[in-house]
Amino acid sequence: MFSNVLMERLELTVPVIQAPMAGGGDTPELVAAVSEAGGMGFVGAAYLTPEQILERTRIVRGLTPRPFGVNLFAPLPAPARDEALMTRAREAIAVYYAELGLPDPPEPAVAPISFEDQFAACMECGAAAFSFTFGEIPQACLREAKRRGVTVMGTATTVNEAKALEALGVAAVVAQGSEAGGHRGTFATSFGAGVVGLFSLVPQMADAIGIPVVASGGIMDGRGVVAAMALGASAVQMGTAFLVCEEAGVPEGYKQAILSATEEETQVTRAFSGRPARGIANRVLRDYEDGSRAVLPFPLQNALTRPMRTAAAKANRSEYLSLWSGQAPRLARRGSAKDLMRSLSDEIARVRAEVRGEERTSL
Repeated sequence: MFSNVLMERLELTVPVIQAPMAGGGDTPELVAAVSEAGGMGFVGAAYLTPEQILERTRIVRGLTPRPFGVNLFAPLPAPARDEALMTRAREAIAVYYAELGLPDPPEPAVAPISFEDQFAACMECGAAAFSFTFGEIPQACLREAKRRGVTVMGTATTVNEAKALEALGVAAVVAQGSEAGGHRGTFATSFGAGVVGLFSLVPQMADAIGIPVVASGGIMDGRGVVAAMALGASAVQMGTAFLVCEEAGVPEGYKQAILSATEEETQVTRAFSGRPARGIANRVLRDYEDGSRAVLPFPLQNALTRPMRTAAAKANRSEYLSLWSGQAPRLARRGSAKDLMRSLSDEIARVRAEVRGEERTSL
């Protein structure tokens, strides 16, 4: 099995980090199971209050003594309010509300959760690692994390973003390739310019910075892990692969959507949250595909669609859900997180042995 500085620091015996999935997919049971199996589970805490962060991580700690991580969105400026756009966005989403038996969509309100308070809870919860996306965090936060011995990782979609995070002082950078499911972490360039394939991004990033790189985007099995490591990654981060596990806290319809999807069926959309994110094309995503429907900036659009998504989850109606997924859904497999981690470990060993065997044969 692999061994490197980052793996030793995070106490990984398998170079796999479970991607933080804010919104409930990464249950305490999933996080703990991944950590127990030698990887690192992560709590996506961006939508949690400080009290919820402490409670969620308390449950994780009760399930495993192994290291785990927590993740937040970097602080973002409040979006400008455009009343005309607000009206059009509410009208566009009203049809789905009606079909789900909901009243007309109210004007969205964003809960006033302080990043500083969330971060303080992340530092108090006993997590061994803290990661963030959507930008940079304040230097004071980074200093506090280092004081506590917490490993800090930031998300980058380009080499220049990785350099900025290295200059900030993070311990490692998560290289988010264009294949990745969920929200794009781009922050220093346009979203279009930040759509770089993972296997182009990783070696360039590994050559450009002096800290470890974690590869993220479309990795679903041991072949992807070995390939990413060969290109310079110190570990990989996987999300979609864990969403179909028994412990994942998403509706069955969501899991079935991943299991039945193909690589041609994922698209990047702003329809659900206002920020570009990759998911499986369903009715809502397709309705918004031509750009004619009004979309509010993040996080207002996210708040506007939340009642729809909550009602759809309860009714197991996947056509109204944000079905975040990477570009390799054909490789998804049912089972427990423990089973998946065992399979990944076996596959990594087998692929490495096959590669060594081919090298010997060719000499």
